[in-house]
Amino acid sequence: MPATSKAPEARPLHVAALVALVLLLVGAAFWWSRDDAPAQGGGDVPAGSAPSGPTTSGPAPESRPARLPRHPRVVVVSVDGLASYAVTPQQMPVLTGLLEGGAGTLNARTAVERTVTLPNHTGMVTGRRIDAAAGGHGVTWNVDSPRNVRPGVPSVFSVIHAAGGSSAVFAGKTKFRMWDRSWPGTIDEFVVDEDLAALTDAVVDDLEGARRDLVFLHIGLTDATGHASGWDSPAYDAAVTRADDAIGRVVDAIEEDPRRAAQTIVVVTADHGGPPGGKDHGDASALVDFQVPFVVWGPGVAAEDLYVLNPDYADPGDAQPSYDAVPPVRNAAVANLVTDLLGLGPVPGSQVDALQDLDVQAGPGGRP
Repeated sequence: MPATSKAPEARPLHVAALVALVLLLVGAAFWWSRDDAPAQGGGDVPAGSAPSGPTTSGPAPESRPARLPRHPRVVVVSVDGLASYAVTPQQMPVLTGLLEGGAGTLNARTAVERTVTLPNHTGMVTGRRIDAAAGGHGVTWNVDSPRNVRPGVPSVFSVIHAAGGSSAVFAGKTKFRMWDRSWPGTIDEFVVDEDLAALTDAVVDDLEGARRDLVFLHIGLTDATGHASGWDSPAYDAAVTRADDAIGRVVDAIEEDPRRAAQTIVVVTADHGGPPGGKDHGDASALVDFQVPFVVWGPGVAAEDLYVLNPDYADPGDAQPSYDAVPPVRNAAVANLVTDLLGLGPVPGSQVDALQDLDVQAGPGGRP
């Protein structure tokens, strides 16, 4: 009701009931109708507005929206095996541009228990630690296996599907098919392709042709190259740059459409790092293995260090804090950051960012 309107002192019961029914239907229609018309007024981002930060297709607009979009789309990119020390302007100009123009840190953390791919990625989509005895998701293995996530552990895909939304996963390793088996019917598009160029093509086609609430891209080339040639080797550095090029293609696909640019928030992180010269990343006590980037970029996202935006989180320095300590930003915060941005509640049973208090927008509460 407009602020200038004054409600009558009495209202017939049937009229009040009709009004309540209309309001209920409007709320229930939120998920299927939210993209039928351009955003207007209030806290919505003006069509055509886009966040600052360089991409591969020219200079970014000078202005940036002051508020998060009301009904965003979220694209999560996990660069498998991306060590924070590899995120430099020379090797990753796109990602460093997103870091400078968004909310981020190069000092985020993996799970405490293990610094390997499948357990950490499953944490990203469940918001849980690994240890099942402590309420974790229980995925301790890191091989292509017929095993699934244990029953009763929902995911960000489950939450989005239950709300009538749509998700897609594009993975560079076959073992990620475990997700499709573990949460059947909740991931609307599931693509596995070890060829990064082809996988990126599929993501771009999906961004341009489908209206997803969440797109999750896993880039496996960096990890595969680290295992084959060593982390921080010339081959690894080249793979890192190819991953950055893929991120740039995704950002370009977002920015080429003004409406998509005004609605889409990008999150980039990694499952683990790796030791310079080494070919294994299994030492959960090593800084080079458990230190990862975490970058959020898009309309309304503050250009600020995540630890500055979030005083309830503590920059861990060179340490790997326990789950009982003041939390650092962890890669498992992805799940509830996504649900929070989409206006949904936390993933049931989640433990990381379970209060959905990881803020990415400047100002009181970090939210519109």
